[in-house]
Amino acid sequence: MNTFRFTLCNEVLAALPFERQCALAAALGYDGLEIAPFTLSDNPASLTTNERANLAKIAEVEGIVITGLHWLLNVPDGLSLTSDDADTHRRTGDHMAAMVDLCADLGGKVIVHGSPKQRSLSDAATPERARNSALSLLREAGERAGAAGVTYCIEPLSPAMTGFVTSVREALDIVDEIGEPALNTMIDTLAAWGGEIEPPDVLIRRHMGTGRIRHIHLNDDNMRAPGQGERRFAPILQALIDTGYAGFIGVEPFECYPDGATAAARAIGYLRGIAETLEPLS
Repeated sequence: MNTFRFTLCNEVLAALPFERQCALAAALGYDGLEIAPFTLSDNPASLTTNERANLAKIAEVEGIVITGLHWLLNVPDGLSLTSDDADTHRRTGDHMAAMVDLCADLGGKVIVHGSPKQRSLSDAATPERARNSALSLLREAGERAGAAGVTYCIEPLSPAMTGFVTSVREALDIVDEIGEPALNTMIDTLAAWGGEIEPPDVLIRRHMGTGRIRHIHLNDDNMRAPGQGERRFAPILQALIDTGYAGFIGVEPFECYPDGATAAARAIGYLRGIAETLEPLS
């Protein structure tokens, strides 16, 4: 029997109190909850030690694991991975470090750095300066993550969303150039279908052996949950089995149809149903 572990990106249930998010995700059959920090506070770095401990305790009581963080830079305003403005660069670095600490305090192990609007090449005078700014901050985040026992993943996104890190290959090149063990990358299926030459299952088979693919996000190319579009997810799950992926698999619809709870329920039923039909590579 396959032992996939699925984690739900919590903004899908953001209309609910955090306790209900945890309880519902667990009741639906998710193993974890992946937190978007903006759902906790407009300034998540300011959450107190007691507030962090309370969130972790709520998840524990409701029987679900906080697996990590994603969507890091949309609050507070004015952050940018690629800006060459000294003050913006400093504030963004401080926030990224704070998000590593928040992840560790909540018991999470993986951070996904997406935030497409906060990594535009136009945030700097030249694309080269934008890249240099980003690599400087990612290096610092990787160092901080290593010290905290967290994996920090730069997320490849489609060219329609951003001009910086638009393929798994580009992400791997950056990870290799920086050389921090805790700095890695991941595969998001919506982004892959939107910008890669190869489909997600082929990307998984091609790159999982690098040891640098440390997380997976599943979503259809219509931006809805797996099972709510035309794309097939059996080849993706089979590729994860065959390449020995043992991490959590995030479910991250951007359009929750007809609502968040229903989309989450349909997705986990669909994915668990597929998993029952798959066999390990013989």
